Amino acid sequence: MTHILHRQIHGTLPVAVAGRGVELFDRDGRAYIDASGGAAVSCLGHGHPDVVGALHEQADRLAYAHTGFFTSEPAEALADMLIANAPAGISHVYFVSGGSEAVEAALKMARQYFVEKGEPQRRAIIARRQSYHGNTLGALAAGGNAMRRAQFRPLLAETHHIEPCYAYRHKRDDESEEEYGLRAAQALEDKIQELGAETVMAFIAEPVVGATAGAVPAVPGYLKRVREICDRHGVLLILDEVMCGMGRTGTLHACTQDGVAPDLMTIAKGLGGGYQPIGAVLLSRAIFDAFATGSGLFQHGHTYIGHPMACAAALAVQRVIERDGLLENVRTMGERLRNLLAERLGTHPHVGDLRGRGLFIGLEVVEDRTTKAPFDSALKLHARIKQAAMARGLLVYPAGGTIDGSRGDHVLVAPPFIVEDQDLDRIVDRLDAAIDAAVAEVG
Repeated sequence: MTHILHRQIHGTLPVAVAGRGVELFDRDGRAYIDASGGAAVSCLGHGHPDVVGALHEQADRLAYAHTGFFTSEPAEALADMLIANAPAGISHVYFVSGGSEAVEAALKMARQYFVEKGEPQRRAIIARRQSYHGNTLGALAAGGNAMRRAQFRPLLAETHHIEPCYAYRHKRDDESEEEYGLRAAQALEDKIQELGAETVMAFIAEPVVGATAGAVPAVPGYLKRVREICDRHGVLLILDEVMCGMGRTGTLHACTQDGVAPDLMTIAKGLGGGYQPIGAVLLSRAIFDAFATGSGLFQHGHTYIGHPMACAAALAVQRVIERDGLLENVRTMGERLRNLLAERLGTHPHVGDLRGRGLFIGLEVVEDRTTKAPFDSALKLHARIKQAAMARGLLVYPAGGTIDGSRGDHVLVAPPFIVEDQDLDRIVDRLDAAIDAAVAEVG
């Protein structure tokens, strides 16, 4: 009997009691390879001594101080490090406790920016279908996951959605990736024109779409064209790197691989590696200056923003990544993982697409590889894959298709940055077996 309202009410979860490296252990002594880092969170794995030591040290000195009264040394040091490595034009950081909070704050920053500038008519937010930006009401309104939005729609602010950049599903056979990228970006131009540029506040997008679409990267040229469109119409570009950022794709920020810098960027998961709840918004100098020369404040805040323990953990995580050259390891091991998956599953009759960057890999599972037809969503194949994987001591992050059945079930693989060859071999072996078992179960 549990008094917790768990995500799924029916069923019993194993009790996690320990973690070491790439593995988690339950109360019955069973080991699980954490091949998804939870939800692409545990970038250093579990029990890293440097981070644990930093948390002990910070707890001995200062656990909490409200940001209405104080700043703190770990918060200032973390901000300095983030800005030193940020995309061009980014000058300041606003700390929060997670990804949804970061998106909420970014949307409010965008709105306040235009109010400060004397353009209060700008309120429209444009996002993409089959995106995910968080579960708070503002973030959920921005997101394009129809299933998550459905029952809460009456509570959501009005937002506008365009087609995603999703080459596997939408690129025509007669066009190159670059041609498709320009066509996909044109949807943003068309929507801005439809709404009236003077009313549009921001466009928000994930450079590599995370859980809702399964590690779908922008095709070459797409984000550059989006940046040009936003600049021409005075629209802010918000890049949501909560899941794909902080090294997960092989560079600290995924957007640098596309040659683009945002006006606002949200980060979280890999920022603190799961050792403490933390997220952040990185904002441009132009936005900071509008606040500084206007009202002199950002009208927002939460009790635990800039938490010293959270910032100390994140600072330790980022220092380990930098000191140990782990971004290079993400690129090297990411290529190896992709090659292993391609060898084992690249021609699998029910694996339609293998995609992603670095150690952020998605597989789209379909009923028919040739036609790309997805399995019936009622079968909940993604949940069956998760169950079959756990039965084999493997943790992956699956999600279902869409309400209209136009996307297949998919599985995210996002192991820690510190991962060995033998770990990758075990991941691929167990995932292959889990997919076969789940497909066989549905007939």
